[in-house]
Amino acid sequence: MEKALLGKTGFMVSRVTYGGIVSMNETQKDSDKYVSMAVDAGVNYFDVAPSYGDAQERLGPSLEPYRKNVYLACKTQMRDAEGAKAELLKSLEVLRTDYFDVYQLHAMTTKEDLEQVFAPGGAMETLVWAKREGIIRNIGITTHSEDCVLKALDQFPFDTVLFPMNWSLGVNTGWGDRISERVKRDNIGLLAMKTLIHRTWRDGEEHVFPKSWCKPMLDNEDLMVAGMKYGLYKGAATLIPPGNEKHFQFMLDHIDRALEPITDGEWELLRTEAAKVKNEMIF
Repeated sequence: MEKALLGKTGFMVSRVTYGGIVSMNETQKDSDKYVSMAVDAGVNYFDVAPSYGDAQERLGPSLEPYRKNVYLACKTQMRDAEGAKAELLKSLEVLRTDYFDVYQLHAMTTKEDLEQVFAPGGAMETLVWAKREGIIRNIGITTHSEDCVLKALDQFPFDTVLFPMNWSLGVNTGWGDRISERVKRDNIGLLAMKTLIHRTWRDGEEHVFPKSWCKPMLDNEDLMVAGMKYGLYKGAATLIPPGNEKHFQFMLDHIDRALEPITDGEWELLRTEAAKVKNEMIF
């Protein structure tokens, strides 16, 4: 699989990421199978978080045979230094590793989040300490709020940003455009999620993919590939699929096609489909 430079980290990462939610709520045998399949396909970037149910417990043993040859990213949703340190050390233990290649402030959303992590005794103290000690190699941030992450980038030179570069939001509202410009300008590694998401779940609609809080695309290959292309067009080094094996496999099968430029026909497809879901967007 083609690799891309993840900003200033120096890491050459696979264009598809293994999202730890793929392993969540699976048997250890199935998690082992999915991780092995990923490595065989050329995936070398794995991302997980303590908030993903039992994903860490499954991914740790599955990834252990390959750990030295892949990049592992984890997260903390704690906003204070003490809580973040405890969560970091626990994740290291559960994931059976001595260090994380990327460690991220997770789900940063509000003004209060920013104030807490950057205040004396805030989580940033732990991340800076851990990087100084070699426990983490790069510091990242994940968010669903464009305003929040841009303010965070004004306060600290984060190495990576994980953000939902969703095509319907982008086409309809310009969502993500400011982040796309900022990460390119400052050489920050961009990881794009939600590129295969269609819309919100409707009331009473069967959640065919129960691990996803919003509805992934299912049976429109051209639109799914165009959605992947959109994330890469916005500057993503790698794409993170919805948290199920089927969409992960789809990305593996179609990443080569997704690396081609977006055609005029695909832009028209994205605009047409975005108009259909403009009142059902995920944010």
